[in-house]
Amino acid sequence: MSRIIQIARQGAAPELGRRAPPEPGPGQVRLRLHAAALNFADLLMIEGRYQDAPPFPLVAGIEGAGVVEAAGEGVALTPGTRVAVTGPGTLADHGVFAADLCIAVPDRMSLAQAAGFQIAYGTSHLALTGPGALAAGQRVVVLGAAGGVGLTAVEIASVLGAEVVAVVRGEDKAAPARQAGAAVVIDSAAEPDLRAALRAHGPADIVYDPVGDAAGLAAFGALRTGGRHLLIGFAGGKPPALPLNHALVKNIAIHGFYWGGYRQLDPAALRASLTALFALFDQGRLNPTLGTVLPLDRAAEGYALLRDRRAVGKVVITMTE
Repeated sequence: MSRIIQIARQGAAPELGRRAPPEPGPGQVRLRLHAAALNFADLLMIEGRYQDAPPFPLVAGIEGAGVVEAAGEGVALTPGTRVAVTGPGTLADHGVFAADLCIAVPDRMSLAQAAGFQIAYGTSHLALTGPGALAAGQRVVVLGAAGGVGLTAVEIASVLGAEVVAVVRGEDKAAPARQAGAAVVIDSAAEPDLRAALRAHGPADIVYDPVGDAAGLAAFGALRTGGRHLLIGFAGGKPPALPLNHALVKNIAIHGFYWGGYRQLDPAALRASLTALFALFDQGRLNPTLGTVLPLDRAAEGYALLRDRRAVGKVVITMTE
């Protein structure tokens, strides 16, 4: 039997269960999953607030990595291929996924690294290079810079030649942001006026905002005329109340960005971004580090780390017994 992490109903805690390993149909592969990563979306899924959630009861997890065990009709991936995958049901020993949701993993990348690579790095790369129109020499403010997505934004923007101003909450979270390439790190817990602290380092070209709420509003106020505010998520609890009259007068562009939506909106751009990211990793220019690693039977602890905002980097769940 295959172990799974299941959510029985809205609001229920994640719990360990078992089911028979599923069989792939046409266009699908069955993976022996080795690792999965947790995302803020996993918390929203429990609450019934995630836009792409399957019905309850559900197998948790939306990204992971493993090895192809079996392939259905019309699939080019062969058994033994190491792949990363995005799709519901990755918190399990085995899962069936559409083959086009899988991408081969470079030999030098571990499956634990690959499990948390696609959504976090993919979100930051596609947002910054797409609607963010990032160019070398620009100044990028990254909110939530010690989180799983925020750290990737710091690293990618730095690799692409930007000056990164990282905002963290708590001095203990400053070191990872500096190591990822931040030129400046601001501890918002120690700043009574975050907007003023940001403006002291010069106007920002881009705000990368996975936090929202008051921090998002403060960072918006530090944008230059013609700047871009990328709305990535609302880990702070609610969207920022951005003053649209200021956006009009200063010609500021506000872009909502949902990485998963690009599978329908522009799948070619999403695939090209992932290809570029895996190439950057293979060249040694990106160095994804694992945050907290827990076995499958302790997945609930990983959810708690996200919920309490105590996670630094990605929370990765491994399936080895």
